[in-house]
Amino acid sequence: MRIKVWDLPTRVFHWTLFLAVVAAILTGLQGGNWMVWHERIGLLILGLLVFRLIWGVLGSTYARFAEFFPTPGKVSAYLRGYWRGEGHNPLGALSIFALLLVLLFQAMSGLFANDDIAFDGPLRDLVSGDLSRTLTGLHRQGLWVILVLVSLHILAALFYTFVRRNNLISPMITGWKPAPPDGSGAPSARGGPLWALLLALVISGVAVWIAAGGLLPPPPPPPPPGSVPAW
Repeated sequence: MRIKVWDLPTRVFHWTLFLAVVAAILTGLQGGNWMVWHERIGLLILGLLVFRLIWGVLGSTYARFAEFFPTPGKVSAYLRGYWRGEGHNPLGALSIFALLLVLLFQAMSGLFANDDIAFDGPLRDLVSGDLSRTLTGLHRQGLWVILVLVSLHILAALFYTFVRRNNLISPMITGWKPAPPDGSGAPSARGGPLWALLLALVISGVAVWIAAGGLLPPPPPPPPPGSVPAW
């Protein structure tokens, strides 16, 4: 017997976000002409996060935040060995919420950042120079926080899979996990209708368009040839 844990949108989000974060780190460290791609990937990450926030309300059972929100009671029960459930355990949920919050700040701060040379975030002109410099500094420092959280997330998944013999990786690929032989497991995930998926995709797409400067007035056209002195 097996139960459905992760729906397809959650799994696609998970692995796409992982690849996007890796790409954002690499392009940001490279700098130079790669900053164009760094901005594009940052907008993709923002869109993914907006999607996940909506899917955390409208998605299937174990994708919903209400299902795995790490209350003190749940954390205490888990630490004492009494917690039973599917999806994210309470400690894993703490890691998930921390990652989502840090990545959301990182994506938002990048919209207003600049490198004092050639790169400006798409919404840089909406804030003062001092605020842009502050957000740029926080954006750069946030890299190390993300590296720590991602590393802990990966190590925890490997520990549970290979030491505790509770495979967390396979269900995030296939969506399914074996049911407990004693029948004590939770039921398969339900919900996450098509209309909710379409709504989440539309809202995240609009959010990316706005973040890319879609509501800003277009830049003034260049002066006609010959109207600017050659000197």
